[in-house]
Amino acid sequence: MSTISIYRTEFLTFSTNGSRPRHKFQRLSLSPLMKMDSKSTEKVPKEESSIKLQTSSIPQLENPRPSNLRFDRLQPSDQELNQDSRLEFGKFVAREAVLDEELWTAAWLRAETHWEDRPGERYVDNFKRKFAEQEFNAIKRRYSGQHGQTYTCVVTVRKEERNVKRTVLKSVVGTLDFSIRHLLHGESFPGEREKHLFCSISRTNLNRYIYVSNLCVAKSARRQSIASNMLYFVIESARSEGVKLVYVHVHRNNEPALELYQKIGFEEIHHSFLATWIWF
Repeated sequence: MSTISIYRTEFLTFSTNGSRPRHKFQRLSLSPLMKMDSKSTEKVPKEESSIKLQTSSIPQLENPRPSNLRFDRLQPSDQELNQDSRLEFGKFVAREAVLDEELWTAAWLRAETHWEDRPGERYVDNFKRKFAEQEFNAIKRRYSGQHGQTYTCVVTVRKEERNVKRTVLKSVVGTLDFSIRHLLHGESFPGEREKHLFCSISRTNLNRYIYVSNLCVAKSARRQSIASNMLYFVIESARSEGVKLVYVHVHRNNEPALELYQKIGFEEIHHSFLATWIWF
């Protein structure tokens, strides 16, 4: 029996962080079957051939989303949540996320926003899924309290309506993060470049501040004051924690965001590629 080996290149992963794609080879074994003619001593090749294909291993994510996420889970009622810290406005409520499904939906909204301007790009759906999975795991890590920071993921959900049941995926329409941090020694605002190579954290009440990031709203729910009310929720949270400063970095070309923060009462204190805005 003769065997023919064929090799074929297969791209396993594509990483957006600049790493080179890896190659893996598959072996195709082609084994022609031979049979003997009862009336002749010659070997006659059989027309059919058997092809053996070795199954390649599917690349796994380092931190795949938990298998216990229920994407058909209904949004819990206000009585079930029993949260004191919440801000109601119009048809919506801004509050801290409490379910893993809410965290996942927040991560997916961020992925949608990140790839919003590139809808026709090849494999964009795969990139969004990968982005969302990474962001979901990052949110879970932030909640672990690393680096001594207190972290909160805020979501805006649709208000309860009589005889209307919505899943978590259909209810969450906006999200942002905020964390309580401390300025480094010598810093007058977060991210200020220091002359000294090594800096220590000054853990005093005077150096505490809240940092806002990852603000985004679903396309279908924009122009309904969702972003501004989530910021008001953050400001009220700062007051309740005794924190007097709220910072955010904004891309200097993002005019809608700059107008939003100015409307809320933020002031620009440092102008660069990422402008630093403060509310106090």
